[in-house]
Amino acid sequence: MYCLCQAGKSGRHTDESSLPEIGTSWSWGWASAGSSILAEFGTLHLEFVHLTELSGNPVYTNKVMNIRKVLNKIEKPHGLYPNFLSPVSGNWVQHHVSIGGLGDSFYEYLIKSYLMSDKTDEDAKKMYYNALEAIEANLVQKSPGGLTYMAEWRGGILDHKMGHLACFSGGMVGIGADDGPPEKRQHFLDLAAKITHTCHESYDRSATKLGPEAFRFDSGAEATATRLSDRYYILRPEVVESYMYMWRLTHDPKYREWGWEAVEALEQHCRVESGFSGIRDVYTTTVGHDNMQQSFFLSETLKYLYLLFSDDDLLSLDDWVFNTEAHPLPIVRKSCLQDAAAQPQTATS
Repeated sequence: MYCLCQAGKSGRHTDESSLPEIGTSWSWGWASAGSSILAEFGTLHLEFVHLTELSGNPVYTNKVMNIRKVLNKIEKPHGLYPNFLSPVSGNWVQHHVSIGGLGDSFYEYLIKSYLMSDKTDEDAKKMYYNALEAIEANLVQKSPGGLTYMAEWRGGILDHKMGHLACFSGGMVGIGADDGPPEKRQHFLDLAAKITHTCHESYDRSATKLGPEAFRFDSGAEATATRLSDRYYILRPEVVESYMYMWRLTHDPKYREWGWEAVEALEQHCRVESGFSGIRDVYTTTVGHDNMQQSFFLSETLKYLYLLFSDDDLLSLDDWVFNTEAHPLPIVRKSCLQDAAAQPQTATS
C-alpha cells in the first residue's frame, strides 16, 4: 500500500508568451463572451489538493474549494453543468453541455477527488453521482443499431454527436461504479462497458482502425464521422484510456484485444521516421500525416497502452489516481496521516 503523509504536515497547452501576468484575471478570447471554461477551472482540484498535502499550505485547497462552493450554489439546468461560466457574474453564459471537449475533465475530477481522498470527500461524491444521474437522464442515448453514446446538449436540444474526447467517460463511469448506490453498481459498470464498446466501434468502422475526432448518430450514421472536418486522428488517448480502466475492473480479454488492435493501427498508419504522426483521414488507408506528435501521445496514449498490458499492481488503482494528463497522484490514506500526527515530533539541530 502506498502511504503519503503530509510534509510538515483539459489539459491544453499554450505558448508562455500568451499567458497573463501573475495576479491578473484572464480568459480565452474565443470562449463565449470571455467566459471561463468548465474543463479548465474544474480541472484543478487534484493537483491543488496534492500541493497542500506536500507543502502543508492550505491556500491551494482553499482555492479549489471556493470553485466548488460557487458551483454548488448556482442553479444547474436539469442538473447539468454548462461549459461556459462568466467570471464576472458567476452565472452560466450559455447552456451548452458536453462530456467531451470543454466539459470532460470536470466530471472526471469529481469522482477522482473522492477516490484520492481515500473516499472521505463526500461533497465530491455527491456532486459526481448527481451529475451522472443528470447525464443519464438527458445525454445518454441509444442508437437504432443499439450503440450507447453521450450526446451533447444545446439549450435543451440534443446534438447526436460524440467526440473522441468524450470516450474517456467509459473509464470514468467504470471507476465510479463500485461506490454508487448498491442497487446501481452493476448498472454503472454495464453503462461503462457500453460506452467503451461504442468508442471501439468508432475505431472498428474506419479503414485504418483508428477513430475520428468526432462521430455522429444521425441521418443513418452510427459511430462514424459524417463531416470532413471530423475525420482526422491526432494520437488521442481517450479510447485506450477506457480500455485500460475496463481491463483493470473486469479482466475481460476483449479490452486487451481492442488495445492491441490500436497498437497495430498506430504502427501501421501513424509511425514515421522520427516518431508518430496524426493522420488526416481515418477512412482511407492512403494516409496523409499531419507531421505532428502531440505531447499527450507519450504522457497518455502510450502510458495507458503500457498499463493495459501490465500487471494490475503496476500503478495500482487502489493506490493511485491519474489526473487528466495521466500523471499518477497518490491516494492519501487517512490512517497514515493519523499515525503521523500521533508520532512525537523530534527536535533537529
